[in-house]
Amino acid sequence: MQPIAMKVGDLASQTGVSVRTLHYYDEIGLLSPSQRTQTGYRLYTEADIIRLQQIVSLRQIGFSLEQIRECLEQSQFSPHHVVQLHLLRLKEQMELQQQLYQRLEAIATHLQASKTIDLKEFIQLIEMTMMIENYYTPQQLGYLKQRREMLGEERIRQVEAEWQELIAQARTAMQNGVDPTSETVQELARRSQALIQEFTGGDAGIERSLNQMYQQEGAEAASRGAMDSAVMEYMSRARAALE
Repeated sequence: MQPIAMKVGDLASQTGVSVRTLHYYDEIGLLSPSQRTQTGYRLYTEADIIRLQQIVSLRQIGFSLEQIRECLEQSQFSPHHVVQLHLLRLKEQMELQQQLYQRLEAIATHLQASKTIDLKEFIQLIEMTMMIENYYTPQQLGYLKQRREMLGEERIRQVEAEWQELIAQARTAMQNGVDPTSETVQELARRSQALIQEFTGGDAGIERSLNQMYQQEGAEAASRGAMDSAVMEYMSRARAALE
């Protein structure tokens, strides 16, 4: 059996991952083709394709590219582990979709019979639909609701104020050219991690969903205007330096 060696264009057309993305992964050292032809064409081997599958799965779950790099550098983080993580996320999504299907089916039956439907039903339907389109599973949303009740509204307001102040200080430091590895910014990074920890309760899945929301919606939209992409990148570099 001939070993697999695919050019970048062939791999892109067969997987749906764009040539531009593959080139970018090569540029940042996340996925570099193991072979090249004498004329310089990139050739992806079987091992490269397996690594690409891991990258794609982890991106879908909500990992950042830097988190993916860290995971793939760990010897115990096997392809089987990645597939299991992806299966778990899909199972959560399928359960939510099943709940949405059942609710839609019930509403359709009532509408067909010309029965009046409580407006709350439509509100709950919108909420469930948005869950699927967005980032948190029902279990995660339930947990976050419990966290909010446990912390109390007063503490929630304090955390929101602390977060706004922290972002303002980070933006000032960035604009003044302060190195993100400096002790001043490192302290901001530690405080931001503490606030995230308090929000998520240490749940790694919720933190991944939060990261995915920031990546896909953009920092400004996800933070409701508190943070832009430049400050987000600046703080990401500061947090990375803590490790």
